[in-house]
Amino acid sequence: MSVMTSSGASEASAGSVPRAATHAHRRFLKKITIVSTLGGLLFGYDTGVISGALLYMKHDLHLTSFWQGFVVSALLFAAALGALFGGRIADRLGRKRTLMLCAVFFLCGALGSASAPTLLAMICARVVLGLAVGAASATVPLFLAEIAPAARRGRIVTINELMIVSGQLTAFIVNAGLNHWYDGPSVWRWMLAVAAVPAVLLFVGMMFLPDSPRWYALKGRVDETWRVLELTRPVDEVESEYAAVIEHARRDNAEDRGAALRDLRAFVWMRRVVFVGIGLAVVQQATGINTAIYYAPTILKSTGLGTSASLVATIAVGVISVTMTLVGIWLLGFMSRRPLLITGSSGVAASQAALALCFALPESTLRSYLVLAFMVSFVGFVQCFIGIGVWLLLSEIFPMKIRGFAIGIAVFVLWIVNATISLVFPQLVGSLGATGTFGIFVAINLLSIAFVALYVPETRGRSLEELEDAFRAKGIKSVRSVPVIAPGLQVS
Repeated sequence: MSVMTSSGASEASAGSVPRAATHAHRRFLKKITIVSTLGGLLFGYDTGVISGALLYMKHDLHLTSFWQGFVVSALLFAAALGALFGGRIADRLGRKRTLMLCAVFFLCGALGSASAPTLLAMICARVVLGLAVGAASATVPLFLAEIAPAARRGRIVTINELMIVSGQLTAFIVNAGLNHWYDGPSVWRWMLAVAAVPAVLLFVGMMFLPDSPRWYALKGRVDETWRVLELTRPVDEVESEYAAVIEHARRDNAEDRGAALRDLRAFVWMRRVVFVGIGLAVVQQATGINTAIYYAPTILKSTGLGTSASLVATIAVGVISVTMTLVGIWLLGFMSRRPLLITGSSGVAASQAALALCFALPESTLRSYLVLAFMVSFVGFVQCFIGIGVWLLLSEIFPMKIRGFAIGIAVFVLWIVNATISLVFPQLVGSLGATGTFGIFVAINLLSIAFVALYVPETRGRSLEELEDAFRAKGIKSVRSVPVIAPGLQVS
């Protein structure tokens, strides 16, 4: 098979790749990353916007504290279902068409929630948004991991995390801006309606992108596998990676017993990988990160700040999320996955311990800003280390044959834990106080450190096929260190 460039010219040798071709590969990967991670932006916006909208919505829709928690968590429980079924849909229809379907749901949910006349209509619209958020949260990192070269996979996949926190920051800025400039009785409707714009962009953008080469290979579409690899890799990498992808796809299809659940029953090593994925999902949500995202204005208002001051202060949470995610992406060039998670969990536990102590102080302006400072600190540790590490590992550890299904299970658990914490958080604070509630999170984060140290593999510097072979032959615990990397070659 001769290697053809996008202009149709055959390359004479792998060692004579023109500089323009390398730039073309990078431009194409950037286009794929930007368009597909609009799903992450919508994920972030739709989960973050509720923090400000809730302050107004609770009066217009007459929400008690229970129904406030229910409106927040309705999206999250639906996201769990969206992740579970989204992974299977991505395996069947492809990553591309699944993201286009998500875009339709994002658009319908945004317009439905913005125009909801009653509590029931709002809950229904939030469920539609949740299905889109869950499916996108499983499909976007899966798509990026399968289409990115191994040496750049870490940073490309984690752009999705950057887009998630950027979406949340955008939501906080829109909330504060509309509160300042409009502040009408229906201001919360405009907050929710803004999400329709990136939903349309996601649908249109995905129309012009291919699916992942690994999904094409599983479906026997080998010419399209080659074409996508050629568009995203230098010529000297295409043939070897094509051979590995096709070989694994044929082996997986030959082993297929008809269903992913039957595969899990048949192969012990697959069950262990899925167990680790579920544990990673719990580790991320057990930080309590979404208590800061969903309830930051409410928490700050309870310390004595006014509504406008609380909304503006919440922007600090969004800014630190984006900033520390960028730092985390930079750190991927130097740190491996396991140290990232252990460092993050340690920092979160320390920050939440300080936060718990702050809530025990007498009410004052100083206490309000100490609470904000330590809230920003724990959000920073989560986004820099844990958010980056968990989403990246979930996109890497699962074998090709059950990848969509398995990541769906892990993200399903992630959203269930997220929704449960979000639902009970107001009640926990009411019964135990903020000090006791954050004390519980400290203990859970200490358990997370033990889980990572005992069970989580090190995936840095290996292709997805190499990881699958290692798990299959030696078990997941055997992959604990970074492989020897040639001098001068940096991987993420």
